[in-house]
Amino acid sequence: MVTGAATAVLLAGGGAAAFIMTGEENGTAAASATAPAATAEVTRSDLADTEAVDGTLGYSDRRTLPNHAQGTVTRTRDEGAVVRRGGWLYRVDGRPVVLMYGDIPVYRTLSSSTSGRDVRQLERNLKALGYDPGAVDEDFTWETGQAVREWQEDAGLEETGTVDAAQVAVAPGPVRIAEVTAAAGTSAGQSVVTTTSTRRTVHVDLDSADQRLARAGAPVTVDLPGGGSVEGRITGIGTVAEPVEQNGQPTGESTIDLEIILDDAGKLGRLDQAPVTAHLRSEVREDVLSVPVEALLALREGGYGVRLADGRVIAVETGLFAAGRVEVSGEGLAEGVEVEVPRT
Repeated sequence: MVTGAATAVLLAGGGAAAFIMTGEENGTAAASATAPAATAEVTRSDLADTEAVDGTLGYSDRRTLPNHAQGTVTRTRDEGAVVRRGGWLYRVDGRPVVLMYGDIPVYRTLSSSTSGRDVRQLERNLKALGYDPGAVDEDFTWETGQAVREWQEDAGLEETGTVDAAQVAVAPGPVRIAEVTAAAGTSAGQSVVTTTSTRRTVHVDLDSADQRLARAGAPVTVDLPGGGSVEGRITGIGTVAEPVEQNGQPTGESTIDLEIILDDAGKLGRLDQAPVTAHLRSEVREDVLSVPVEALLALREGGYGVRLADGRVIAVETGLFAAGRVEVSGEGLAEGVEVEVPRT
């Protein structure tokens, strides 16, 4: 509690605009403002400091899919189409390039003379597609070859009993056709399509000076182009700073990549490469008391105070300033207590 003749002066910092208070010997004070003050409650909640940054809404894991089929592109899927295991990505000379799941690219021809983890990956896919390769192991057996032939017949491929990169492309899961880079009727070059995962994400080129905002798992609120917002969390933080250039010249600034995964993809429609605003939380204080910033009074003897609805001015310790509120603590403060704020 403030004792003696205490005077609160105008608080200029932190975005606050406190009105002038004059104290009396018993600690009560009266506003010198002509209009009576309004009141606001002391609340208890989590308080988070946020900063708005520009981002791009799209899909994660964008990559140019290598092509190993030779010939003419005869069919492609529409951009935005989703391809799952066993589905065709595009066709060359009328034959499909088929998607299978895994993390090992097809880097050699798989046949009865091969064994290894890539064989196990192939057999796992065949089994998932309803073909019986025998024991799912690292050995390409006669049964494996027979399952391959049956799959090739159903897929519209030449029934060779062997598998190579001209027939199969590998991804960790379903992919989305982001861009067709070789139209039907053109030669199949190094790539025919660019793909992404089906997971919605926001990419942020975060100024390296703001790395304090990059905390893995931290919650994020993203404002959407059509209005509304969606919650998400930071799942990827780049470890290499990338120089920023303007007109081909370095600016001396740099950014790090930030990936944000969103919780409710149903709100996002099919927007891709759309600009959004991400609100990153730089600091969170849990279960604290707070008041509107404008309730603060700068005390003549130093520090800050607030004026209670009964006229008493009490000194407070301040903490985090965020969202127009400030964390406070002090004797006589409790959730639900009314403090004065300037009437607007």
